[in-house]
Amino acid sequence: MENAGRTARSNRLSQLTHVDATTSMGRLLRQFWQPVALSASIANGSARPLEILGENLTLFRGASGTAYLIGGTCAHRCTVLHTGWVEGDQLRCMYHGWRYDGTGTCTEMPAERVTPSAVTIASYPVHEYCGLLFAYMGSAPAPAFDLPRKAAFEIPDHLVIAREQVWDCNWFQQVENSLDSVHVSFVHQWGQLGRFGSEVTTALPELHFEETASGIRQTAIRGKDNVRISDWTFPNNNHIVSAAFAAKGEPWVHTGVWAVPIDNARTARFTIVSVTPGTKSAELALDDPNAGFNPADHYDDLFNAHRIPEQGRGTGLGQSQDYVALRGQGSVADREHEHLAASDAGIALLRRICFREMGALANGAEPKRWQRHDVPSELPQPGQLTAVE
Repeated sequence: MENAGRTARSNRLSQLTHVDATTSMGRLLRQFWQPVALSASIANGSARPLEILGENLTLFRGASGTAYLIGGTCAHRCTVLHTGWVEGDQLRCMYHGWRYDGTGTCTEMPAERVTPSAVTIASYPVHEYCGLLFAYMGSAPAPAFDLPRKAAFEIPDHLVIAREQVWDCNWFQQVENSLDSVHVSFVHQWGQLGRFGSEVTTALPELHFEETASGIRQTAIRGKDNVRISDWTFPNNNHIVSAAFAAKGEPWVHTGVWAVPIDNARTARFTIVSVTPGTKSAELALDDPNAGFNPADHYDDLFNAHRIPEQGRGTGLGQSQDYVALRGQGSVADREHEHLAASDAGIALLRRICFREMGALANGAEPKRWQRHDVPSELPQPGQLTAVE
């Protein structure tokens, strides 16, 4: 009986991490627009392979500049499509010339001398926003592109800069970390002390969590002038003010981070930051020596030498510290043997919401209609006196 209970618990927890289209979480994630690539990663008239949410796909940009996301292989003999070439706003397979439009419909089979009528491959709507390409991979129709939007990233004349990294661990432990304010008092003191760790301090926070119309509002109070609030949006985006790109003496900057599963053990981390033109922070963001730094490429330095690589200074420091904590849980965290405590209230709330939403989909019930806040969330700067509701 004990073994049966342990197996049931293990199976239930695995629902949080498995993401292919046949799984509960995979179906849930596909109900939302997800960032899948940097806009700059695909030029007009080119194609590239893309793996996301356990699917192998083809991303191409037509001559018009419109981006399309279709199946990874040709329906004819199943060779990869990204090796083909773009004609107008369609993509031709290099093997036998079958051609596909942006809806995944085959529009020409040259050697067959017939007009194709019913050959299609997968296709997903694409939307460009703040330097990222988002895709909706659920069943039609796609919802309006509204939930991912934040007023902080739409300020006229502000610079919005997008980055991508691939981490070799499961997406859900990265999302859980967003709702774990206690880790800040320890993780971001490790290796080197940067602006983030020094201004947040090692003080243990008083925590408050509230489910909102868009996700979870997390408040961590370390003093009357040391209050951090994050606007976490369901199912996998965290909007915070952070020290990334913030020059000394200037305010922290608005940052959005999405943890999007590539598969069960790899995550594409998409980050956008909004900076004010003409500031030192803007200069740092535009000429960032760490732009190509990815802590996942420095596993030995971090885990065995316990050393932040030189490129990890500045914008890479906090990412390196988070990577060590999260990758240290393994490629997929062992939740079966964990011991959650009172300070893990945000993680517990996150899991309850996820199980609730997965259950609604499984039972044919109406899941929650998540929607963007009518009024943008106030995210206080460090050292700013803040009245907490």
